[in-house]
Amino acid sequence: MNVEAVVAYCLGKPGAEETYPFGDHVLVAKVGGKGFAFIGQDEPGSVAVKCGATRDEAAEIRERYPDSVTVMDYLGRYGWNRVGLGADVPDAELEELIDASYDEVVRRLPRAKRP
Repeated sequence: MNVEAVVAYCLGKPGAEETYPFGDHVLVAKVGGKGFAFIGQDEPGSVAVKCGATRDEAAEIRERYPDSVTVMDYLGRYGWNRVGLGADVPDAELEELIDASYDEVVRRLPRAKRP
């Protein structure tokens, strides 16, 4: 997947909104005011997502794709990984990672803020 495809996929989620709290180089896809994907706009780009409820789940994905998936700066200790785009992570699995991140964020939202 390229950056444009990831942005379109993320913003296609119910209640998703596009924000740029860190400047033009990082798009943060949010739902209910909470980020579920941090998308680096530089080519080839990257997307950072919440990978499971535990650090072990995030570590498992890094072990499967050591050349493409790394710990996200600052949020990595909370189970966030950065996935390089155009690398060896299959598109279907990247979509699953985005879906899981979105679902985890929505699950933690108060009912009134859920889409």
